[in-house]
Amino acid sequence: MRKSAVVVIRMQQNSNFNLLYPDTIDWDVFNNNKPSVPFAESVIDYLSALSGSLLKDRQSRLYPDVITFAYFCRKSNLLKLKNEYIDTAELRLGRGVAFHIAPSNVPVNFAYSLVAGMLSGNVNIVRVSSKEFPQVDLIIKHMKDILHAGTIDRQKLPQIALISYSRDSDATAFFSKMAATRIIWGGDSTIATIRKNELPPRSFDICFADRYSIAVINPDAVMKADDKDMNRIAEDFYNDTYLFDQNACSAPRLIFWTKSKSLNEAKERFWNSIHDYTLKHYNLQAVLCVDKLTAFYRQSIDMDIRIDEMPDNLIVRTDILSQVPTDIDSYRCAGGYFTEKTIDSLDEIAPVISNKYQTMAYFGFDKEELENFVISNELKGIDRIIPIGRTTEFSLTWDGYNLIDMMSRIISVK
Repeated sequence: MRKSAVVVIRMQQNSNFNLLYPDTIDWDVFNNNKPSVPFAESVIDYLSALSGSLLKDRQSRLYPDVITFAYFCRKSNLLKLKNEYIDTAELRLGRGVAFHIAPSNVPVNFAYSLVAGMLSGNVNIVRVSSKEFPQVDLIIKHMKDILHAGTIDRQKLPQIALISYSRDSDATAFFSKMAATRIIWGGDSTIATIRKNELPPRSFDICFADRYSIAVINPDAVMKADDKDMNRIAEDFYNDTYLFDQNACSAPRLIFWTKSKSLNEAKERFWNSIHDYTLKHYNLQAVLCVDKLTAFYRQSIDMDIRIDEMPDNLIVRTDILSQVPTDIDSYRCAGGYFTEKTIDSLDEIAPVISNKYQTMAYFGFDKEELENFVISNELKGIDRIIPIGRTTEFSLTWDGYNLIDMMSRIISVK
């Protein structure tokens, strides 16, 4: 359980929340902290220390997403990102206070959002989900360990506040008034509700709304893979989907297969490998079994589909036998529910792509073919095209936004 102090904001007595990090805060002082240059040395040193602390903890090994986050924060990776994102000819500073409202479906997302705010030079307030996640508690524990260890000068520690609060709290209104940027992760209705809280005149929102993701698979590539490769593909696909119960926006739900003589054999080989891996690593909740059945009935009413036979309902696969409806993104279910469609070419996907589509995972296609698909079809959606197994990887360019650019400002000196 998280240990936190309930804080009452002096300037607005009805506002209340749980302070998760640090132990105490004077909000007047916090709000007066100044922004820094992006990728400041003190920020890189702090994140490097956090990375090392997490990687040394055996408890971290229980959570692949924590390990991935720790590797992202390694100094070598941050310096690489600095070279990619910073133009030395520009003079940049953070915008001030960045108020992050993290989602409740991906535990470590709060930490990535925080890191983006830190690297862009901001003072950061992060609302963490009130749901209990051991990954969240573990990361916060290590942040507190660094704070109290004294190995980093407190004057050089990044200014961070981690908070949580219930929906009936008016804390969102108070923190929004502080914010130079407000970063909102959530569904469309959540974003609409949060936007009712006013921002200062020069402030703005960066919204990561509900998105939908797909995958494209070349069956010939599946058949060419050896058994070792298939085991790796199974693990990769599992991490993309089942690791977060298929709740992440980046998790593929609609799977396109290109036509081939080996299509049926490739499908069987692919899904059997996924099933074998999932059986060993995934605990299917009873409620998801009912949800999958309900999802199938709903989908079968509205479109021409068949259900493909599997050993159990760890994996539920429906095959669309006619044209893919343009609202296919509204037919979704968590915990291993996939809709499949066979296509002659990638171009057949284009008519259903809207701005709701985020990630296209792929296996068996080359970069040039994928780039031509995007350019020739002038897609309204799809912000990421990435190999299967890497859909959950965080990037400082997310949903088409360059986060360093958006959360910092350019000072023109003539």
